[in-house]
Amino acid sequence: MPDDHSHLHAHPHVHATHPAIIKRLNRAAGHLSSIVTMIENGKPCADVALQLRAVERAVASAKRTLIEDHVEHCIGGEAGAGAEAMAEFRAISKYL
Repeated sequence: MPDDHSHLHAHPHVHATHPAIIKRLNRAAGHLSSIVTMIENGKPCADVALQLRAVERAVASAKRTLIEDHVEHCIGGEAGAGAEAMAEFRAISKYL
């Protein structure tokens, strides 16, 4: 079960990058669904593995964008929030 760090945020947690991240994740979800179909249809393992790598990269890219945005806007943007900023950084850095 994921940790709930919502208590650390004093602002709504929506950023300009979120729509692009959502679009990327939705595309990856569709891609993943097509990979399941490939497996069900007996496609070659090398082809399946290649497609899985593409999905992994898409998800990793979405995660990286989310974390970079979080560090920039939620941690780095609040002057004078030293201890709270460190707690935020510790909370998100375990997902790197």
